[in-house]
Amino acid sequence: MKDKISENRLAALHPAVKTVFRDFINACEEGLGITLRITQGLRTIEEQQRLYETGRTRPGKKVTNAPGGASYHNYGLAIDLAVLDADGKTVDWNYDMAKLKPFAQTHGIEWGGDWHTLKDRPHFQMTLGYTVRELRSKVDDKQTDQAGYVLV
Repeated sequence: MKDKISENRLAALHPAVKTVFRDFINACEEGLGITLRITQGLRTIEEQQRLYETGRTRPGKKVTNAPGGASYHNYGLAIDLAVLDADGKTVDWNYDMAKLKPFAQTHGIEWGGDWHTLKDRPHFQMTLGYTVRELRSKVDDKQTDQAGYVLV
């Protein structure tokens, strides 16, 4: 990985997916000659709920259809990516994220651009065979490790 900010965000992900996401990003960067930034990784259930309320009970445009606990971000199993311009500081929001899809598939990662209802092109996730409902149940039942990650 070329981007230090992304390294920090990667470090906060669930231990079961860190290496896979790192390998995925490295493959994309090497194969496409780009630098990627993880714009969002782990997001708490409370943060997710605040985002969900935006455009509903809080001012602003809707930014997500997932309430708190209903996003793989809440369990450290998802990342949002953007491409950095040559300066390494400016995000290119117009990059065609579909170019990353073959790399994601190779690494067993699901791409939000394939979703039918709400396409989320910057989003990549690993479910590890769990639904968000099952993951939330594990959190509610305190099936987490000392660091707070869901036991998988």
